[in-house]
Amino acid sequence: MRWRLDMRTLVTLLKQAQRGGLILRSPDGHEFVLAEIDDFNREIELTRKNKALKRLLDKRGAQTRTIGLAQVEARLGLR
Repeated sequence: MRWRLDMRTLVTLLKQAQRGGLILRSPDGHEFVLAEIDDFNREIELTRKNKALKRLLDKRGAQTRTIGLAQVEARLGLR
């Protein structure tokens, strides 16, 4: 799949990424991070040192149970 991006939009995205990383989502749902290299390296360093985040991610990664859409809608009163 090919996406078209004009130069003005690219420059805008790069300026926004300088202020803080961006999560970009493609039309097919894939997600990408756009971040300034120095900031991204620092973010990785901080993330690796964050024990609470590591525990959360480990717990989340160990989850195997899922909830179906119908059950979610019922819980939220959307049916």
